[in-house]
Amino acid sequence: MNRLASRIILASVIALVLPAGVSAQTANPVNGTWKLNPEKSTVKDGRALPQSEIRKYEASADTQNGVIDRTDAQGKTSRIEYTAKFDGKDYPITGTPDADTIAVTRVDAYAIKAVEKRAGKPVIHITRNVAKDGKSMTIEFRGTTAKGEKIDRVLFFDKQ
Repeated sequence: MNRLASRIILASVIALVLPAGVSAQTANPVNGTWKLNPEKSTVKDGRALPQSEIRKYEASADTQNGVIDRTDAQGKTSRIEYTAKFDGKDYPITGTPDADTIAVTRVDAYAIKAVEKRAGKPVIHITRNVAKDGKSMTIEFRGTTAKGEKIDRVLFFDKQ
């Protein structure tokens, strides 16, 4: 095979493989904006659901950024923010009275487990699952708030 033909074949292979590799890195199913669907959410703790909640996630292979904009049942707005690696170590979380750190572990491409802590003590255990079709997400919360109130709920979100 001559040199020109070899270069054409190599260029063709790179053109086919490179986009697949790039999309595999950016195709994390949690990335994007999620809106709370109260009708599909389940509350076992007797506390009211937020009036609204929008979650924005940006996750890479080893790190996740989360921004949660919430309007509670009384109309008070808040913003929770964090950046955490999927290594189970504690990272700062702001905007919530219930926790000052969050530790996140990836279960698989669609699920994570997290623990929110206050003063080093675990207070809320979280399991997040994105549906295989990438259109919906559930987040389970179990634990106790800073006020000592029980949390036991599953929130359902639709991808926007």
